Amino acid sequence: MSSTSTVPNDFRDKVVLVTGAGSGIGREAARSFAARGALVYCADINDRGLAETQSLITKASGKVQIAHTDVSVEEEVSSLLSRIDKEAGRLDVAFNNAGITGGAHRIEEYPMDDFDKVLRVNLKSVFLCMKYELPLLKRGGGGAICNTASVAAITGPGGMCAYAASKHAVLGLTRVAAMENAAHKVRVNALVPGWTDTPMVRAESAQNPAFAKHGLSAIPAKRGGQPSEVAAAAVWLCSSEASYVMGQMIVVDGGMTIGGFEFE
Repeated sequence: MSSTSTVPNDFRDKVVLVTGAGSGIGREAARSFAARGALVYCADINDRGLAETQSLITKASGKVQIAHTDVSVEEEVSSLLSRIDKEAGRLDVAFNNAGITGGAHRIEEYPMDDFDKVLRVNLKSVFLCMKYELPLLKRGGGGAICNTASVAAITGPGGMCAYAASKHAVLGLTRVAAMENAAHKVRVNALVPGWTDTPMVRAESAQNPAFAKHGLSAIPAKRGGQPSEVAAAAVWLCSSEASYVMGQMIVVDGGMTIGGFEFE
């Protein structure tokens, strides 16, 4: 978050929305967008986390607004985008990043309420956000959307059926949105993080030790990712440098999904 000349200023005068901005990848993306000149609207249900994100951005002389928002509720998403329209008059970038892992259970033992909650937070929220973001993006002449999926969207992690199903679906939703909106100069892509050192992943690791053990041992880089490393890919996808990237998924996983085996 340095203000030196080494930090690009390519989001100057842009308005950016980041959901799940109260911690982890969302927080780091919000900080990066702000450092690069954007006015960033940070949304989350974690009020304490939002306040911390706001403080970090403000201390670095960035521009930020926060909004307590449950992105799985249509009225709250609609209200948030109406607020952005009223206050800023435009939206240039949206990083739809909010999500949860849910519990760890075999399919036959997975609680229905938990399954529904994971799909609401991880999938319905992305649909709702794009539903209300797209008109504002198109009205301003275009922009970019990045939706957070997961390596669980291209693998089958045991015990995480709801999470994997929701993230597979995010990829499909991303591709449909990309197809429908490319001609309107709105690019839509997906970020696919691997094992990243965030509060959500640490909590999942505590309840599902096999997740952490296999996740870390399967990473050729021999370490988990830092939120800032993963967020950098999301920011790039939303930048002009990715102007011809549409409907794609960018995997940021330290090589976790390469497959095969190491030669010794």
